[in-house]
Amino acid sequence: MCVRALLILGAMLSALTGARAADIVKFQTDWIPSGEHAMYYGGWQKGIFAEEGIDITITRGYGSGDTVTKLAGGAFDYGVADVAAVMTARARQKIPVKVIATLYTHSPHSLFVLKSSGISSFKGLEGKKIGITPGNSHKFYFPKVAERSGTDPNKIVWVNMDGAAMAAQLIAKNIDAAPFYSLHHYYQNKAAKGAGEEIVVLPFVQTGFAIYAASIVATDKTIAERPDLTRRFLRAVRRSFEWARDNPQEACEAHIAKVPDVQLDDCLGSLKAVMAFVFTDHEKEVGFGQVSPERLKTTWEAVATSQELPISWDPNQAFDTRLAAGK
Repeated sequence: MCVRALLILGAMLSALTGARAADIVKFQTDWIPSGEHAMYYGGWQKGIFAEEGIDITITRGYGSGDTVTKLAGGAFDYGVADVAAVMTARARQKIPVKVIATLYTHSPHSLFVLKSSGISSFKGLEGKKIGITPGNSHKFYFPKVAERSGTDPNKIVWVNMDGAAMAAQLIAKNIDAAPFYSLHHYYQNKAAKGAGEEIVVLPFVQTGFAIYAASIVATDKTIAERPDLTRRFLRAVRRSFEWARDNPQEACEAHIAKVPDVQLDDCLGSLKAVMAFVFTDHEKEVGFGQVSPERLKTTWEAVATSQELPISWDPNQAFDTRLAAGK
């Protein structure tokens, strides 16, 4: 009886030790937790992060600039941010944050407008109000988009607001356009239709933007001092993306278990759209999370031009994707 009790006690202590060994990770996304983030919340619910020895907590973001700033300040361990925000912060202010894995291999940046507004091109935005969040990458790129589309960027009125309020403000016609990734169209248009409106998408890619967008980011300190954790975290992210791609229904149901406000059809619509930006021919060629010199050069040129930064600056200073390589 004593031997059995000791064995049970040993098993309990072993389990407890294993639980304590999990690394606590605080992770901030770039936006409200829509179906675009089903792979993260779903992977959390599914236990994928736990299988990599990670006790994760996920917090919604308020735009890429907010994520980069808070990450640099130590509020989170890892985050999701557009590469434009990271490169600009690094080049202009030497903020010690780097991209450790690219996600969207080409840009889904776009502006949403109401069909009833009569706006059908970027040119039609002159003199109009566009909602924006501080540090939002859409504003970074817009001057170049405006130039290519024959639009005067100085005739745009930018209105700062909470990202969560933008769609409602657009539908209420308090602003004329709102910056969204095109993959948000399904559920935002669903809300617009409920109010008797319809959303039209103005994609930035129409002007030739084949650039990197959303990415996983971390501070220089985290990369240098916690390489094993970072490698495991990135492996969990990759596994979560692949699982969500192959099991969208299960991923969205798991996502909703964490974020009950999300509707299943909205999640499925956004998740499907996300995968078209992640698992591409470019990803097959260079590998998940990796970058090609050519596309990185094109991305930096777009960012540098729009932000009036020196094109001679080396964008590799804002990237370290070594720990995302391999499985």
